[in-house]
Amino acid sequence: MIRTPLAGPGARAWLIWSVGVSAYVLAITNRSSLSAVGVDAAARFDADAATLSLFAVVQLAVYGGMQIPIGVLLDRFGARPIMTIGMLLMAVGQLTMALSPSVGVAIIARMLLGAGDAAIFPGVLRLIATWFPAQRGPLMVQFTGIVGQTGQLIALIPLAALLHATTWTITFGSIAGLGVLFAILVALVIRNHPPDRDEDVSVDTDTGAIRVVTSAIDTGVGIRAAWAHPGTRLAFWSHFTTPFAGTAFVLLWGMPFLTAGEGRTVTEAATIMSTYVVVGMVLGPVMGEFSRRSPHLRSKALVLPAVAVQVVAWLAVIAYPGPAPLWLLFALAVALAMGGPASMIAFDHARTHNPSHRLSTATGVTNAGGFLAALVAILLIGLALDLQGAGTPSTYSLDAFRIAFLTQFPLWLLGTAFIVVERKRTRIRLGMDPPRVPRRHRRRA
Repeated sequence: MIRTPLAGPGARAWLIWSVGVSAYVLAITNRSSLSAVGVDAAARFDADAATLSLFAVVQLAVYGGMQIPIGVLLDRFGARPIMTIGMLLMAVGQLTMALSPSVGVAIIARMLLGAGDAAIFPGVLRLIATWFPAQRGPLMVQFTGIVGQTGQLIALIPLAALLHATTWTITFGSIAGLGVLFAILVALVIRNHPPDRDEDVSVDTDTGAIRVVTSAIDTGVGIRAAWAHPGTRLAFWSHFTTPFAGTAFVLLWGMPFLTAGEGRTVTEAATIMSTYVVVGMVLGPVMGEFSRRSPHLRSKALVLPAVAVQVVAWLAVIAYPGPAPLWLLFALAVALAMGGPASMIAFDHARTHNPSHRLSTATGVTNAGGFLAALVAILLIGLALDLQGAGTPSTYSLDAFRIAFLTQFPLWLLGTAFIVVERKRTRIRLGMDPPRVPRRHRRRA
């Protein structure tokens, strides 16, 4: 039976989404698996700050570089096979990490991890587009992000506890085993599209329009067409600017900064990091609902304020004389937590301004932005520490961390400038603002 446009998602849609988002939780755990054990990794591989940051940088570089190819593959083959392969790649990566005898092998492991991780979140977004009404899109995307962030909590607390209770090999080997199990689950449960369709579709509940999601015949044309729309560029720069500081903090540098820099205990640091995750989960549905209700105010009322709050919070922590008080560090975690939900708004832009045939391609372009900024931020922080002679856990210092975290500010400035420019261009493209008149024409008038 064909679903009517007003029909909500059925039980099967929720089952498929549940499996997909569970795979995303494991992907986040994999991605964040070095966040709470960075000092252990530095000791295991005898790595300085630049080398330690390289683990995260190569992982994010592969993740970001794979976004557009993954988007094209999702448009062509659907979510089920691509997500299954992604889970298997992550399992191989974590098994390699478990057995790695050297930095070189560990870097290869993180590359495999990044490649597999790249397939999961875009795959879940595609499942939302094909199994759920379009009207529910913004909330479902935020809800997916919220549930996925529990993977960070798993990496911060149980994974670190398992490592300290057992061994490096057992800990990362266990995650690899979970990856294989979830690959099997994804292959058995997830389907690319509802059974009453021969192709992937997205249903608009407002108009009743049923749009077929297929790949562009010319992949290059699809990528160029997606980037040519200012709405896609707005999505890219929104995702570039909002989450990178939180990603760099939680993925690698937060725990060393809080413990070795600020002098906090491991328990205090883990609590601050967990606050980041929990606050992001709380803010997600709030921002998602506002994005749904006021789509033309997304950048002005949500994205740019989220960036501003992060900038102010970091300035306050960096400028504070001596170690920051606990309340200020918690305030920093809350400020950084705004970046995650705000970054999800970028996918609303990508979905709104692109036709269905390049849905995943535009999503891939957008997703690449945040991880490009994150890998640059992580690398710059590590290099800044090394240049100050504070590249190992024994030489970390608060002053060195303060200077290192200043490297984030040019990224915020660059991203904010492009958000403002592309927002204006998008509004002109939609007919909401008048076209700009060249100055020479204004003088003639």
